[in-house]
Amino acid sequence: MAHTFIGGVHVEDYKNTRRAQIRRMNPAPQRVCIPMCQHIGVPSVPVVGAGDIVDRGQLIGEAGAGLGCPVHASVSGKVTRVYDRIGATGSMVTCVEIENDFEDRDCKSIKPFEKRLGETSPEEIIEIVKNAGIVGMGGATFPTYAKIQSAIGKVTSLIINGAECEPFITADHRTMLESPASVINGTKILLKALSLRRAYIAIEDNKLDAVAKLEELLAGSELIKVQVCKTKYPQGDERQLMYALTGRELPLGKLPADIGCVIFNAATAAAIFRAFAKGMPLIERVITVDGDCVREPGNVLVPLGASAMDVIEACGGLVKQPHKLIFGGPMMGVAQWDPETPVTKGTTAILALSRDFEAVGKYEQPPVCIHCGKCGEVCPVYLLPNYIAEFELAGRLDEAERFGAEACVECGACSYICPGYFPVTQYVKNAKSKVIAAKRRSGVKNAR
Repeated sequence: MAHTFIGGVHVEDYKNTRRAQIRRMNPAPQRVCIPMCQHIGVPSVPVVGAGDIVDRGQLIGEAGAGLGCPVHASVSGKVTRVYDRIGATGSMVTCVEIENDFEDRDCKSIKPFEKRLGETSPEEIIEIVKNAGIVGMGGATFPTYAKIQSAIGKVTSLIINGAECEPFITADHRTMLESPASVINGTKILLKALSLRRAYIAIEDNKLDAVAKLEELLAGSELIKVQVCKTKYPQGDERQLMYALTGRELPLGKLPADIGCVIFNAATAAAIFRAFAKGMPLIERVITVDGDCVREPGNVLVPLGASAMDVIEACGGLVKQPHKLIFGGPMMGVAQWDPETPVTKGTTAILALSRDFEAVGKYEQPPVCIHCGKCGEVCPVYLLPNYIAEFELAGRLDEAERFGAEACVECGACSYICPGYFPVTQYVKNAKSKVIAAKRRSGVKNAR
């Protein structure tokens, strides 16, 4: 029986590219614009300047003091400028622009890790992962080395998240099908770092071909087990995944390690293995490119810093003008205003969607809450989103806080299910951010 959680919603999955094999971006971009902050934490500090010649995998941004990640060149070529621009999250970020020389020269310092895994210490693993600039590639972008550090000695359950529950996105699905050994070996490295003897790879039951492929390679293994989860959104959220597999609930303000769990994305595990096997830091990633405006949807291996428009052009270009350009999925992704916005470590997909995918606007009456309660039925963290939304509209922040605005995981299920097409998620997100900001101003500890 497939594992699942309470609440959630069945969404149209639009997995149009599930059979599209991963292909390298072709043509490669003429230039890349690499942000110095592609992670949660302190932005990296550029160590190159205009006119410098760089190689693939070369360090171009040192991690700042505190939580952070280094940044590396994704192409070989000449640095044309270091400048500030608006990034994928809407914030200003320093970027290093590199003109591609198309020679694909790898940095001379790139080399495989030579020790056997059994002879490698957790500290060495953490150092390699840190130097490789690996972050959570499911979209969260938390520095992976820091997650490993914080979990050592605290966790009993290692979970590899291959659920990929967002509509359209199939990048992890294809990675598990085409590079299953990378996911498995990355998981083994994590097990060694955490001194654990068991891990689970969680996959939804709409990806049974990936389940079969991994189980074939894992036949007889006691270290790693594949767990099949029910296809339901947001199964890929760490709270829901932990509950589905272990029955443990994550209290508000706590981390997964506090209840004995740690979760890494399947693509993150594969990136860890590549850092060990090839010595190559995180300089490229698989992205699903889809939407009814894209001529040739597919899964593309993209150098970090390539613009959204360049990636779309490599997929045949546009067949019609998009109404929305989204980085990530349609439920939790971020709409972009500039098609030149660069791809980052956390970009799971690029979606170019027409107005046909805009529910609001098809109806003459304005969106309105009809108090049906459906949003409360599907909320995976058991909130009453319509009440929080109305408190936000009324400016009653204290009531929004009392009704648990901080616990919202921003999955979008409430807006999706709403028959009145009321933008519930947006109002709840606003309330959440205001509650958190108010707590920080008042000096409350552990405010998110």
